[in-house]
Amino acid sequence: MAYITIDEKKCKSCYLCINACPKKTIKVGEKTGKTGEKVAEFVDSGQCIGCKSCALVCPDLAITGVYR
Repeated sequence: MAYITIDEKKCKSCYLCINACPKKTIKVGEKTGKTGEKVAEFVDSGQCIGCKSCALVCPDLAITGVYR
């Protein structure tokens, strides 16, 4: 099982990571970020395959810790 960490302080709510995730393990969260929008949130459902697609598309390097 893999998982990621999303830095809420860096996330600007572009949601590119949500669209990039093939397993849909990232969603719009409840917390508000620096832009006033809801930040992305990782859903630890056991479905993350550690492909790093989310981290590769993040323009602000807010996604780290892709672990298996």
